[in-house]
Amino acid sequence: MSQPIDISFEFFPPKTPQGQEKLRVVRDELAAMNPNFFSVTYGAGGSTQERTINTVQEMREAGINTAPHLSCVGSSTDSLRDLLNFYIEKGIDRIVALRGDLPSGMGSPGELRYANELVEFIRKETGDHFHLEVAAYPETHPQAASFEADLLNFKKKVDAGANSAITQYFFNADSYFYYVERCQKLGIEIPIIPGIMPITNYSNLARFSDACGAEIPRWVRKQLEAYGDDSASIRQFGEEVITRLCEQLIAGGAPSLHFYTMNQTEPNRAICKNLGL
Repeated sequence: MSQPIDISFEFFPPKTPQGQEKLRVVRDELAAMNPNFFSVTYGAGGSTQERTINTVQEMREAGINTAPHLSCVGSSTDSLRDLLNFYIEKGIDRIVALRGDLPSGMGSPGELRYANELVEFIRKETGDHFHLEVAAYPETHPQAASFEADLLNFKKKVDAGANSAITQYFFNADSYFYYVERCQKLGIEIPIIPGIMPITNYSNLARFSDACGAEIPRWVRKQLEAYGDDSASIRQFGEEVITRLCEQLIAGGAPSLHFYTMNQTEPNRAICKNLGL
């Protein structure tokens, strides 16, 4: 079956040599699925900057189109400019531009406070060199005043020069389609790519979801709770739920799928295989 839709994979920079070794294996296994690109996350206030840069460079040298995450909170425009020039030198032409979080205890948000200001800055400094991805929140950013205010913030990022967006993960396809429809009514035409989170561990997922405002449907939560420590059943059920979600998204015309891999091969590969990708 020919691949009906583009896919991409997100990784986080490992902290240990063992983690780096594991990621090389995962990277090569997922690269075999011919993704559109990989992305690599960036810690609060750029706290993983060096590890992010090293991971991106290594993936790029392995011949994979790789997009570093770049956040502006807590960073100076000089340091951002240096980093952009470094990425240009290394042949990177795609960036995921985010506001980011201020590390706890860090007082100043820096010179750029919002993602639209970062997008504007990158465009001013580098023109159209980078394909810029930004974040979108179908279930509303947890710090947004309202759904409407969040939509308008998203529009600011698009107006500043974003090329496409990747959503926060979600488990309800309707929330994505409603969000896209509302964006189109505001004249937003860039591709909005669903972020996909495989389900492998209930307690981690519940913690993440509470922090980022992603709603776990009650029926999913109850079934995961019922499995307790039975990790094989959790994985199997999670695979079914996420495969079905992806099928709905593809059928509804989603432009692409972006997998939050958690630096693992199997859950992501299994879902893609189920989809015939």
